[in-house]
Amino acid sequence: MMKKFLFPSQPSSTLVSIQLLSARIILGMLFLNHGVEKWASYKTLVDIFPDPLHIGSHLSLILVIFAELICSVAFMFGFLYRLAMIPMIINMAVAFFMVHASDPMPAKELALIYLVSFVLMYISGPGRYSIDYMFCRRCSRNSELESEDIIPIH
Repeated sequence: MMKKFLFPSQPSSTLVSIQLLSARIILGMLFLNHGVEKWASYKTLVDIFPDPLHIGSHLSLILVIFAELICSVAFMFGFLYRLAMIPMIINMAVAFFMVHASDPMPAKELALIYLVSFVLMYISGPGRYSIDYMFCRRCSRNSELESEDIIPIH
């Protein structure tokens, strides 16, 4: 039992999927909190928000709120999982490498933790307990049924 826990032989096992779901929910809720704070402070932040990509403070703030609010919800549910993670990863890469580039490590540490976590979660995928998995399973069943209806011509 302990060996299976420490060294899972099947990365798509139920235990791994539960761990991925737990990580999605925890990381997603933490990241969502940042988005909610920015959304609530929108009027005060819009004029002073950093503009590292030179697209304007207003658009920069909107993109960050999109990544932290909308994409984190999709991430938690495993909906368009990898697509939703791209803005989240870009957001944290910009925060770490551009916005906080000259700051001491403690000031940019959280951005790095999120960045590394999101890259690892992107690589591992959402697991079985996600909307994407349920959708893909349904699509593969439908394609199997369609292929059974086709009569091969010899």
